[in-house]
Amino acid sequence: MHETKPETVAILVSTYNWPEALERSVYSIFAQDRLPDEIIIADDGSGSETKTCIERLTKLSTIPIRHVWHEDSGFRLAEIRNKAIQASSADYIIQIDGDIILDPHFISDHLSLVEKDYFLCGSRVWIDQEQSAEIFANPPGFKLDKRKFPLSTVLNSFRSAPLARFMADRYKKNKPTALRGCNMSFWKKDLIAVNGYDESIQGWGSEDAELALRLINKGIKKRFLKFAAVAYHLYHKENSKDNLENNEKILAHTRNSGLTWATKGIQKKEQE
Repeated sequence: MHETKPETVAILVSTYNWPEALERSVYSIFAQDRLPDEIIIADDGSGSETKTCIERLTKLSTIPIRHVWHEDSGFRLAEIRNKAIQASSADYIIQIDGDIILDPHFISDHLSLVEKDYFLCGSRVWIDQEQSAEIFANPPGFKLDKRKFPLSTVLNSFRSAPLARFMADRYKKNKPTALRGCNMSFWKKDLIAVNGYDESIQGWGSEDAELALRLINKGIKKRFLKFAAVAYHLYHKENSKDNLENNEKILAHTRNSGLTWATKGIQKKEQE
């Protein structure tokens, strides 16, 4: 492995029972100007339609696709991501959700700002219900027409390499949990060093922020992708937030205690 740049990169795509969105997300991976070395589908218990979709994508792909699945037992995103992290053979992991469509420079933008002892996080551009419907009405690989976007979306999707480099260590510098789990990337060794995601966090919310805090507590610094790694988020109804209060208590404990290791993480044991 090079000292500051990874030799291999995986893109980890989380999904649950929305194969139509997943297919369009993966097609946007196929269109990258820097292809990943592998695609890992982290499947939180989807049914047969998603399996069939992934089999079809695997036949089309020039990139190895691994389907990591567990049974449907509620919202267990942290656990399935841990399994996907374990399954990856890459030095570096870029993480998205299966309802995200990527700008063609998304992976190369992440890699342009990778450094040793850093993780990266970006944001996403909301696509409204009407525009999302247009995407689903067209075949996978349909190109987004930014001219149809509202002004706020166009501005959020602006890309500039010089501005991205300038903003990387400045934007939201003092807000460690200002991030989106649908657009993050890490050295795999750093994820292993903090034992991955905390699987005590179940249901929607806080799993990404809690992981980020443990990485920071471990000495891994955050860089923000602004004006780079543009990701478009397809419209859907909000997830249930029934367990958010409990998840936020776990997050607060990590913040207050300086925790670096997830007891219930990739390894199911205390840190030695």
